[in-house]
Formats: sequence, structure tokens, C-alpha cells
Amino acid sequence: MESQNNMELATIGGGCFWCVEAVFLKIKGVEKVVSGYSGGEAPNPTYEEVCRGQTGHAEVCQITFNPNIISYREILNIFWKTHDPTTLNRQGADVGTQYRSVIFYHNENQQKIAQNMKKDLDASDTWKNSIVTEISPLINFYPAEDYHQNYYALNPRQSYCQVVIQPKLEKAKKYFFDKLKE
Repeated sequence: MESQNNMELATIGGGCFWCVEAVFLKIKGVEKVVSGYSGGEAPNPTYEEVCRGQTGHAEVCQITFNPNIISYREILNIFWKTHDPTTLNRQGADVGTQYRSVIFYHNENQQKIAQNMKKDLDASDTWKNSIVTEISPLINFYPAEDYHQNYYALNPRQSYCQVVIQPKLEKAKKYFFDKLKE
């Protein structure tokens, strides 16, 4: 696993990266969250290109976490429960391949954990429909433009933040209260 000072990386996409970022910035053991683009062909894509669906990239967050505080499995557990992994290329009103549910694994161990969790969750009937989350190797990651970073914290009164992100934060509080930073 890629590490820096014993830190590890997880790269996930569950719709708009502002939502994923807002949730994971509140989790104990998460040191950094960078919104960006992954899984496409075009090098150095812009937000506008990704939104037009022309690059093949998904909006993702690359999460730097301390595995001594939170495990990769726990990161994925939060991921699964704070978005709908059963809707193909959509989260709520956000529609397009850039909003697909995706896990970009960094090594074989992450791949096995993600695939096993997906299989177990599908068998558990947690959701009415089957999980469509893509599980693929990380090939590229491009940080999004600066104005996308820490978006919720900088724009809490913006309507998208109130209507879409706030309910995800409430869900995280409900299910993962013990994992939240103080």
C-alpha cells in the first residue's frame, strides 16, 4: 500500500466529490481528502470536461488515512452506507458516468477487501437492488481545481450543500457517531 508516515490511500467515488469529501473530512483517522478525477483516458481533465462526460473520469476523493486509527474496511463501510451503490451512473439528481459509484484500489489487498465486501453486502439484501459499484485498479488521479477542495466547509449555506450534502452528513452522524472527529 502506498504510505507516507504509515498513512494509506483510498480512492473512492460515490456521486459528487463534494459529498464524499464532506463526510470523510469528519472521520477520525482521516488526515486529508483531495477531490479529483480518476478512471478516464484524458490527461489532466478539467471540471467542465468531466461534467460533459467526455473524459471517462469519475469524480472521486483520494483519502489519506491512518490505518492505526481507521481501517480500509471501515473506510469502505462508511462509503457503502453514505451513498446509494445500486444506481448506475447517478446519485440523486447528479446523473452521468462521472457520478458513478466506484472504488479504485491501490493494491491486491484493497481489491480483495472491496470485492468481498461488495459480495457480502449484495448477499445481505441491505439494498433492494444489486450493487453496481465498479471496482477497478487505480491508474490515474488528478486533483480537481482548488475551488472544489474543502467545498462544504467553505460554502455551507450554498443550496446544494444544504439539500444534498447535509443529509449525507446526518447519515454519517447517525451510523458512525463513534468514528467522528470531535
